[in-house]
Amino acid sequence: MSQSSHSRRDFLSLSGKAGFSTLVASAAGINLGVIDVVHAQTSGAFSPFRFAMISDSHLFSEADHKFDRQLEDAVAQVNAMAVKPDFVLFGGDIAQNGTEDQLVKGKKILSKLNTRLMVIPGEHDWYLDLGKTWKGLYGVNNSDHWSFDHKGVHFIGLNGILVQDFWTAKNLSPRERMAAMEMLEGPIGGLWGVGPEQLDWLKKDVAKLSPATPVVIFTHAPLWDYYPRWNFQEADAPQIREILSKFVNVTSFHGHVHHTVYNKIGNLSSIGAMSTSWPWPYPPIALPYPASQQNRADPGNEKDGMGTLAASFTSATGSKVVQYQPFEDSLNDFLKNGIHA
Repeated sequence: MSQSSHSRRDFLSLSGKAGFSTLVASAAGINLGVIDVVHAQTSGAFSPFRFAMISDSHLFSEADHKFDRQLEDAVAQVNAMAVKPDFVLFGGDIAQNGTEDQLVKGKKILSKLNTRLMVIPGEHDWYLDLGKTWKGLYGVNNSDHWSFDHKGVHFIGLNGILVQDFWTAKNLSPRERMAAMEMLEGPIGGLWGVGPEQLDWLKKDVAKLSPATPVVIFTHAPLWDYYPRWNFQEADAPQIREILSKFVNVTSFHGHVHHTVYNKIGNLSSIGAMSTSWPWPYPPIALPYPASQQNRADPGNEKDGMGTLAASFTSATGSKVVQYQPFEDSLNDFLKNGIHA
């Protein structure tokens, strides 16, 4: 597709032609995808709304680190949305090393959002003190999982980075435990998941919901085996999908992978968020998903390939449009190349 072959309006309208479609305008060097996920008729009252998602800021203790500024950019981007989101979900890994100063720094930056904030933990937030500081700052009633109903939709957030205790037998210090869990492939901690306690909680949470209720679930890693070698999965995703199998459609949002990715398994559509810290490469093997990958046209541009996303629930059918929003400099480059509304 040439840079002038479609107007911006035409580009965005492509999302409505199928239950799922995504388009990345690689010729223009912009990582902009539009996804239309169709859900069942809602069981109760519905009114259109939008939420936004920010993920994976990986804040360091260093003052005025570039990741601080990039998270601030994400907050400003969400606050500047033409349609204000009803709430913002942070998809985990606020901190890099789980220290109190890093988590407090994130709280201070995210407090500038002009709407409600909901947070789930990532492994980088958790394993220094096993979530004590995180729960005090970000937990809902000091809990690491939660649910709520909003305008006819049921939202669920889970702590999906739990592993079996590997540190006690090895007599690891808290810092050594954190260092083990910071490793990309997780060879020491092993595969993580939500664990039996949250699985039981989830069963009870959704037991009385109608199968027609639209459900949106948030975990740090994908609810499918994207690339387990890099811990791009939740070990108990099959159990979660089984618990949610009674619903006509479920949408899963996750962070962790630092790039755009989409998959659909049965009734569950899975959508990955970009990070605000750095873009991560796709797995180095051929996979069925993602069928379309984001284009990072300028690796020398440290903001390229990062940003936020917005999900708009648009009708009483539960239809939602998910739009990736790259940082402003990339978007300006795109618009300067002749793409106009």
